[in-house]
Amino acid sequence: MKKSVRGLMTGLLASTALYGFTSPLVATAAFADNQQGQPRIEVAFVLDTTGSMADLIDGAKRKIWSIANTIVDIHPNANIEMALIGYRDIGDDYVIKSYDMSPDIQGLYGNLVHFQANGGGDTPEAVNEALDASVRQLDWTEGEDTQRIVFLVGDAPPHMDYDNAPKYPEVIKAARKEGIIVNAVQAGGDRETKKIWKEIAQLGNGRYIPIPQDGGQIKIIETPFDGDIIILQKRIDDTVVPYGSEAEQSAVHDKMELKEAAPSSVQVENSKFYSKRSSVKEVITGGGDLVADIKNGAVSLDKVEDGNLPKELQDKSKEEKQAYIDAKLEEREQLEKAMSKLITKYDAYVAEKAKEQGETDSFDHAVQETLKQQLY
Repeated sequence: MKKSVRGLMTGLLASTALYGFTSPLVATAAFADNQQGQPRIEVAFVLDTTGSMADLIDGAKRKIWSIANTIVDIHPNANIEMALIGYRDIGDDYVIKSYDMSPDIQGLYGNLVHFQANGGGDTPEAVNEALDASVRQLDWTEGEDTQRIVFLVGDAPPHMDYDNAPKYPEVIKAARKEGIIVNAVQAGGDRETKKIWKEIAQLGNGRYIPIPQDGGQIKIIETPFDGDIIILQKRIDDTVVPYGSEAEQSAVHDKMELKEAAPSSVQVENSKFYSKRSSVKEVITGGGDLVADIKNGAVSLDKVEDGNLPKELQDKSKEEKQAYIDAKLEEREQLEKAMSKLITKYDAYVAEKAKEQGETDSFDHAVQETLKQQLY
């Protein structure tokens, strides 16, 4: 287990015993502790977010769930965590913006949505600093049973002229020592970038992947099942019961609104991730849904104080609360069965259409094919 998570759990559980309540954060940490022994896959995206990367980043926003589904298709019961690091250069709004390794893919999607490509206008960029942050500062899980993968995505070479700054050969050496694979995805055709990206991939036991500057032609395959999937997902979403502090319940509502506002193709891929993942069922990742946390064994209803329940459950009897949750659980179970059948049809249709359309050089396809090769 991660050292920092273990320490966080200890503190949270101690607070729980002291104040007599269970929050979604504690439930999530406790549930994670119960998932040891299952495959663990951790992926970090290190993205150049300068102005020249605008089209590629917009494409990544539309395909992050598709990339996550590639992992689920290979390992349905895996514990999946992702991290996101955006980088620019000294003099821009930020040099590095980092979101740590987390199983909350919904939260990562939200962070990615808020990334806007800007700045830059010259080369090099803060590649060394971003790589260093990904290898040495992210909360990677220790142990040989975890697969750790980095995707560096950019179009400009690193600064090699900064004193007392990290340099990619040393950083990649540290990555290899920790068992972290480093892939280098080059947008565009800059020759100096190509040379260094190839070296990074070689040193990092990864792949060098050239793609067009705009991220390539990202395929959006519409199916006859999309509308039904979105309607059914809305019914599943209606079974969510946010709980915890006011801030925690608000965070759940915010994620639900962001998901509902996403393009239809993103919503469908999100539903597929939820439907096909077998290790833990969460309508939204990151905890905070009482129905999911009870179903997953992360929390017990009688351990949640009235003040941390939604208003419709406050001041109800124990029997009334249980009956309310049981009804939600039963409704969700039936809806999940229907969704599974729809997703099976969706997958078959998409596979056939993808075969007809042939290969693509897009960012998402490059990442998906790399994951298929490196996950085992």
